[in-house]
Amino acid sequence: MNTTPTVLLANPRGFCAGVDRAIEIVERAIERFGAPIYVRHEIVHNRHVVETLRARGAIFVEELDEVPDGAVVVFSAHGVAQAIHERARARGLTVLDATCPLVTKVHHEVQRLHRQGYDIVMIGHRGHPEVEGTMGQVPDRIHLVETEEDVARLTLDPERCAYVTQTTLSVDDARHIIERLTARYPRILGPKKDDICYATQNRQDAVKQLAAQCDLVLVIGSPNSSNSNRLREVAAALGIPAHLIEDETALTAETIRNARRIGLTAGASAPEELVRRVLARLQELGAAEIAELPGVAENVRFTLPKTLTEAT
Repeated sequence: MNTTPTVLLANPRGFCAGVDRAIEIVERAIERFGAPIYVRHEIVHNRHVVETLRARGAIFVEELDEVPDGAVVVFSAHGVAQAIHERARARGLTVLDATCPLVTKVHHEVQRLHRQGYDIVMIGHRGHPEVEGTMGQVPDRIHLVETEEDVARLTLDPERCAYVTQTTLSVDDARHIIERLTARYPRILGPKKDDICYATQNRQDAVKQLAAQCDLVLVIGSPNSSNSNRLREVAAALGIPAHLIEDETALTAETIRNARRIGLTAGASAPEELVRRVLARLQELGAAEIAELPGVAENVRFTLPKTLTEAT
């Protein structure tokens, strides 16, 4: 048994620009308006982030009906359906929209395609809030596809059809579905640029690089985090044992038994503090050396809502 494994850190990992922006919106809203402020759905899919913001005065709800009249409500990074925006406006709520701008881009694309009379395919995971929000941008002519097999069940206008994708999908899985779509509907339109976001792409590429050098991969992320689950799947698809862990408490000596090189990454909604805590736990379990792999530098920054940046 090797008691001194090496830990390799993926790069990039952890927070993306959309997550940074969403968390900052909640923090600034509390400072600007005072606690409590309400957040519809988890601001990002990470239990530690949610608990930290809850301690500062954020109240997380699933339905707009749970928000009192006159309150401030933040919409999560995943985006919401048009009906939610309309209900909030009708009630006169103060709304701060923390939807990731890359998700908003997909919303605008869906609205444009619908106005032009297209049948729209949404490639994504049923029940995920981003998928519900995107499909809720239009009243009809939008169809959810989760797998390659779902493509066979579609009945689209072959001359006026298009597709968009959830931003946090596996790049490889999405490509296979798109190939099946284009084989069945050769005239189907795709987005000018991939809907899968830069951060999702970069983190999946980094995991592939990591897995090639490791015999175990650990992904820090919450179980309901789509992008974190995809990172684990990317490593597993390469034949490397991979585990999704929420934090350091999930690690035991058995978890890393016989691992000589342990790869570590974090989903886009997992804070770097969790990475540090997991590293400390791995050192307690005998990891002797920690090295960070080279990777793509991310310099993306999204602007905040004017409500939070204008002088009071």
